[in-house]
Amino acid sequence: MNRLWTGVLDLLFPPKCVFCGQLLEDGARDLCPACCRALPWLTGAQAEQAPEWLDLAASPLRYEGRVRDSFHRYKFGGMQSYAGAYAALMARCVEEHFPGRYDLITWAPLSRRRRRERGYDQAELLARALAKRLGVPAELLLAKVRHTPAQSGLEDDRKRMENARDAYRCPHPEQVEGRRVLLVDDVITTGATAGACARTLRQAGAKAVFCVTLARAR
Repeated sequence: MNRLWTGVLDLLFPPKCVFCGQLLEDGARDLCPACCRALPWLTGAQAEQAPEWLDLAASPLRYEGRVRDSFHRYKFGGMQSYAGAYAALMARCVEEHFPGRYDLITWAPLSRRRRRERGYDQAELLARALAKRLGVPAELLLAKVRHTPAQSGLEDDRKRMENARDAYRCPHPEQVEGRRVLLVDDVITTGATAGACARTLRQAGAKAVFCVTLARAR
């Protein structure tokens, strides 16, 4: 029945590549062959970085070209359906760089004001889709207690660090103590946001904090 329903949906809404918008061939999902070949993939050490307070961070893609355009549609254009496709790429990245080194997944949450304006939290959608793929729980461990300007609007690294500092807290440290946490965010640039979240989780007693994002801007 599910297969039949999927076929009906494909007839009504033909699946398209989430990165370039090209119609996909029968049986294909999420990415077209051209994007599979041409996207700015990151592998090995290129995919990794270690911002302060994090054990390791990794991203499957570089934030440029079609990746950036696709992400803007996801984050600002309401294309929430992209989360599953992105999570599939992030899951492969997790399995490559820190397999089995985490107990649960959480995310860098939006402030209440930003979530109200956007209508959804893009990092939460990624985290829940990723948790489903990896078969581990996704739990909200952090709260953003200070509304901040978007990091993308700040060019200076120092300003990014100051903007993220003390913006998060962990309301229930007992949920974190002694656990290994996989933090999910959308794009990592300097690592200021991920580092601020990781610091909060560490201070709450997390044993380790890893981070995966869809893309890396630097």
